[in-house]
Amino acid sequence: MKVCEITGKVALNGNNVSHSNKKTKRRFNPNLKTKRFWNEEEGRWITLKVSAAGIKTINKNGLSAALKNAAAPKKVY
Repeated sequence: MKVCEITGKVALNGNNVSHSNKKTKRRFNPNLKTKRFWNEEEGRWITLKVSAAGIKTINKNGLSAALKNAAAPKKVY
């Protein structure tokens, strides 16, 4: 399942709407990237699956603060 490990964003459901206004189901997936972050406290790399908004959050608040306030269920980081 596609879930951002920082913001908790998940896929949403919606419709494709054609020119004739016929509707078919589709999914809106979050913009997820697998990215490695250096953790200064532990002195090791941490690989996270994060959205673009999650990367901005980590850049703004720092990795340790972002992991403490992570919206997704806690895993072993």
